[in-house]
Parts: sequence; structure tokens; C-alpha cells
Amino acid sequence: MLVSQRGGVLSVTFNRPARRNAMTWAMYEGLAHACERADADEDVRALLLTGAGDAAFVAGTDIGQFAEFTDGADGVDYERRMGAVIDRLAAVRVPTLAAVRGYCVGGGLIIAAACDLRIAAPSARFGVPIARTLGNCLAMPTYALLVDHLGPARTLDLLLTARMLTADEAHGVGFVTRLATEEGLDAEAAALTDRLAEHAPLSMWAAKESVRRLRNANLPEDRDIIERAYGSEDFRNAVAAFAGKTTPTWQGR
Repeated sequence: MLVSQRGGVLSVTFNRPARRNAMTWAMYEGLAHACERADADEDVRALLLTGAGDAAFVAGTDIGQFAEFTDGADGVDYERRMGAVIDRLAAVRVPTLAAVRGYCVGGGLIIAAACDLRIAAPSARFGVPIARTLGNCLAMPTYALLVDHLGPARTLDLLLTARMLTADEAHGVGFVTRLATEEGLDAEAAALTDRLAEHAPLSMWAAKESVRRLRNANLPEDRDIIERAYGSEDFRNAVAAFAGKTTPTWQGR
């Protein structure tokens, strides 16, 4: 992961283009550290997230890391660990912007959703295709994040059909706040973060923090849901099928 600063804008680039920037534990930790840096440096006025290469923003968590899971408790630990990073990103005091080209999938979609604003190129594709790929689930705060952005019906459509939203579709439902050309994405993102850096920090923080607290109010417990999905034969078989480049067979247990 690459971290750099240009004036008041701190930039984070997910830098595994050969793996479509799939997230490792170290990358999640690096994102959390970048959030700490943004909060600690008063000169930082905006945080920009991008993906290296043209294929992806982030194509989810590296599935190879799931091979070590043995039961549902491992899934609970993973969702809590990832959730802590996403919460940290959502709580950053400065405005956050995800500039997306290519795949923004699974954990990548959640990272983008946790940002305050999203700008996308025509190649951007958004989704959480776990009903087709791994047979696992999300944590309750993540479902709440998606429902907050997309509404319950569209969230269920995305999750149950395992389809991808195009950039135009994501913009049409309000998830993507701005569209850019492939060639102009970086310049548009820079212009937007520069504009944010000029605005009143406390006004922007108050808006961000109020929306975050509203979204997180009264979330129900989800441990039983996560344990059942991650502890299933379906999940273990799907992880093995991914490693063997075969198609999983779903049994519902």
C-alpha cells in the first residue's frame, strides 16, 4: 500500500495490481494507520483512496487468507477485525473520497461505502457476489452501511443475485456521487479533494459524524448469523474450490 501527501490531501493507493488489489491483513492494517495519520496531522484536510492499475479499486479480501479458518468463530473474528478498520475509516475527522475504476467488490465495496464520497470511471463495477463465490456473509454494521446507501430492496437485489452494478447504475441510485472519464478520473478526484480541503473542517466533521452515528444507532446482534455462515461446509468447500479454480457446489449446510 502506498501513502503520500500533496498539500492538504493524504492519498492511499491499494497497490497489488497483479491481484486486483485484493486486501491482505497487512493492507487492512495499513489503511487503519493511514486513518490515524490523517487524524493526527492538522495539515491533512482530505483523504483520497485509489487502486493501482486499471483493473480494480479493490477486488475484496484475498481469499487465500480464509484457508486457515476452521469454524464459525474464525468468521466472527474476521468480521470484527475488518469491521474495526471500516469503522476507523468512517470515523476519520476529514472528508474521505474513493476514486474507483475497475472492480470494487466485496471488501472493496465496503471500503468505498465507508468513504463520504465516491467518484467512478465507466469501467467501475460494484458488488458483493458472495452468494456465488464463497457462501459466507457480512456483519450487521456492513449490512446497515449498504442499506443506508442503497435501501433494503436494492441491497437484497445486489446480494441475492450476486450481480454487479455498473458505474451508471451506481450513480443513478446515488451511491456514486460523481462520474468521470477513464482518463479524467484522477484529475477529477484531485479537484474534488482540493475543494474539500478549502472548506470548514468542523462543519464537515459534524456532518460526517452525525450521519455515522445515525447509521450505527441500535444495531442488532449478529454473532449467530456469522458463525452459521462461516462455520458451514459450504464456506469451507467454496474456499477450497476457489484455490482449485473449480465451481463450488452448494448444500445449504
